[in-house]
Amino acid sequence: MLRRLQFIALKIFLAFFVISVVWVIVLRFLPVWVTPYMISRKIDAFVEDEDTEIHHDWEPYENISKEVALAVVASEDQNFPNHWGFDFDQIYDAMTEDRKRARGASTISQQVAKNVFLWHGRSYIRKGLEAYFTVLIEVLWSKERILEVYLNVAEMGKMTFGVEAASLRYYNKSAKRLTRYESARIAAVLPNPIRFSIKNPSAYVNKRTNQIVRQMRYLGGQKYLADL
Repeated sequence: MLRRLQFIALKIFLAFFVISVVWVIVLRFLPVWVTPYMISRKIDAFVEDEDTEIHHDWEPYENISKEVALAVVASEDQNFPNHWGFDFDQIYDAMTEDRKRARGASTISQQVAKNVFLWHGRSYIRKGLEAYFTVLIEVLWSKERILEVYLNVAEMGKMTFGVEAASLRYYNKSAKRLTRYESARIAAVLPNPIRFSIKNPSAYVNKRTNQIVRQMRYLGGQKYLADL
């Protein structure tokens, strides 16, 4: 009986491994039109009797302003071009800082793994799967592809996913035409796009926008991402 259970467990593990690898390979080439998080947000909106419309327009990386690509890196994960999915220095700092409210240390790669392949939550199982999918996309995707997917699936306003949808809704123009300051404001709301607004920025969002602009200059501008 024990050997039978071990054999079944091995078959389940191998099936999951093969399916997950194929899934990641397929999404290396195809647009990500919907994610588990988008579905979750739609269900939440329905339950709360709010507008359930999802705003999402996929655009390839070449059709997105490199200013907004730089802005999200400067804001969310400055070591993105160099790490392999995990920024251990940031993880250590987040664990050792004496703060009333722990800050996040997720890289852009981890956020893509979570948003595209998993559900949101705080369980150890989900965190383990997040690490697994982070490794897979770092191995099977290019850095440019990871950033492209992030720019297309991250929530950047209430029920608004991806920089193209955000740019059209809040700036009335394509993401390809975003300026540095507009890009920085989009990045400034990423910690909480439901609470913070691109269209009606708070004092905090304006302050954070200016900080991100300075970080973009510090990183050297668009050339920082030239070799992804």
